Amino acid sequence: MAQTRSTLTHRHNAQVLNRIRTLARRYERPMVRFLRDLIAIPSESGREGDVIARIRRELDQLHVCERVWIDGFGNLLARIGRGRRLIAIDAHIDTVGVGSPSEWKHDPYRGKVSGGKVWGRGAGDQEGAVPAMVYAARIIKELNLRSDDWSLLLAFTVSEEDCDGLCWQYIVREEGIRPDCVVITDSTDCKVLRGQRGRIEIGVTTRGRSCHGSMPHKGDNAVYKIARVIREIERLNDRLRTDDFLGKGTVTVSYVDCRTPSLCAVPDGAYIHLDRRLTAGETKASALREVREAVRRAGVRAKVAVPTYDRPTHTGLVYPTEKYFPTWVAQPDAPQVAAAVETFRRLFRRRPVPGRWTFSTNGVSIAGMFGIPCVGFGPAPERVAHTVNDSVPIAHLVRCAAFYAAFPGVYCEQKT
Repeated sequence: MAQTRSTLTHRHNAQVLNRIRTLARRYERPMVRFLRDLIAIPSESGREGDVIARIRRELDQLHVCERVWIDGFGNLLARIGRGRRLIAIDAHIDTVGVGSPSEWKHDPYRGKVSGGKVWGRGAGDQEGAVPAMVYAARIIKELNLRSDDWSLLLAFTVSEEDCDGLCWQYIVREEGIRPDCVVITDSTDCKVLRGQRGRIEIGVTTRGRSCHGSMPHKGDNAVYKIARVIREIERLNDRLRTDDFLGKGTVTVSYVDCRTPSLCAVPDGAYIHLDRRLTAGETKASALREVREAVRRAGVRAKVAVPTYDRPTHTGLVYPTEKYFPTWVAQPDAPQVAAAVETFRRLFRRRPVPGRWTFSTNGVSIAGMFGIPCVGFGPAPERVAHTVNDSVPIAHLVRCAAFYAAFPGVYCEQKT
């Protein structure tokens, strides 16, 4: 039976919180087994189908959701309860590749348990949140924590590593889902986070005139032009603004290419790709303006443009988007942040100071594009992401399961 709002505070007294913590510890072993299964399934962006199937099987076996479905984009969505406020918890389940397997201390697809951690590609970034979310749903069911105040959406999203936030563009625009707030579980080291820099990808193309490599003076080398632009981009990075909370805006050349008819010819085209991280007050327009000014300082003519992402998802859907991902920050007293701080305080008996991510998350769409309130809480530190040390402390799975089970009730209590 659903709980009414009048019983909500009672439901989250010390006794109930103790039971949440106890169950989270009890489910440590099944969470570890589940995570090892997930790590063993390669799930790079665009190839997540098998890991989606494994998560769905766990949900089906636990019988914790009213509805479980895969949307047209390929996200796995699971709804718990029918309360009036919809709270979502998001984890992207795609990973980057492993690079050179010889550089790994542990097999990246084994899910090795060692030193109190689970190791492998995706352990920290960020499949470690998945077992915590699923077993939080089991705790909610077992302790009868459902309420008329809230329903919970577990979102296991895809293609984030390739194009952060595109999955939520689909959820909001095509599924018509706009949660009251979203907990983003991308690596926070079990800290409460409330914002991140945005980012934009920018392509710069120079044109020249090809000729035989034995007579370079008869041509116009596009690589020499792009080299001058690269030098100005390096200088631009030093001039970018800094925000007291989000930190410094940055820009770096992340890819270089050229077009040439032969390795014995002068290239007639050259291209660089820029990774531009946007701090507070920086926008698509300001970033493009700065790059065009860098081109002008280089004394060359070049095309400056924001590329489009149009790779198919694992369902085969192409859902194009411009590669601009806005900055977002929630205020320290925002309801979702206050609720996260209070949930943490009640469960772990100390009051955290909310921080921010260094990297980017699905929040660029959820909060940055759509203005849906977000807060972060997830397992594993950011520093292990995309490295051969990808791992998650087992204790973090337990902490996060407890947090995700308690948060909806505390959030609605704070909003009352």
